[in-house]
Amino acid sequence: MTITADLAMSLDGYIAGPDVTLDNPGGDGAEPLFEWIHNLASWRERQGMSGGEENRDSELMREWFDATGAVVMGRMMYDTGEEFWGDNPPFRTPVFVLTHRPRPTLVKEGGTTFTFVSEGIHSALQQAKAAAGERNVDIAGGASTVRQYLDAGLVDELQLHVVPALLGDGLRLFGGLDAGRRLEVARVVDTPLATHLKYRFVK
Repeated sequence: MTITADLAMSLDGYIAGPDVTLDNPGGDGAEPLFEWIHNLASWRERQGMSGGEENRDSELMREWFDATGAVVMGRMMYDTGEEFWGDNPPFRTPVFVLTHRPRPTLVKEGGTTFTFVSEGIHSALQQAKAAAGERNVDIAGGASTVRQYLDAGLVDELQLHVVPALLGDGLRLFGGLDAGRRLEVARVVDTPLATHLKYRFVK
């Protein structure tokens, strides 16, 4: 089992634009971070749609879907995504939501469940590991949640999909992160849509 974090990022280091709200989940000007995904065959398949492009980007997206057995996310990510994901969210796995406002587990179509965890990042990860079986656990976001797991040394692999766009402002993944951990390059895949960088943390 591998603990992963897999995020789209602008060339200047932002994973969301400024002014993230429930009605504006990606923040202002963040469309380039996500629009490259929407026509991929693997992404459309997960949304219950047909068609789309079968290319290297789509293969990498499908690889993530197939390898991930559980997901951890922060409450803000859940709150901003809840309406968009609808009754059949794309995760198709158990999702554990870090929160100070617990609520009953939600069972959705397609195999997605949302369990709300108020006991902190270690409890959420322990529950996700138990649910994932032999597959990976992904720390999905947002930035604060991923930083907490990075700071605690709990992430094994970090994959960044660097999109050729400059946002100029917004949420940085690495702002305020504790320095000192070493990484090695596991893979670099360059396509016209993004540069896909996978790093492995050196234990």
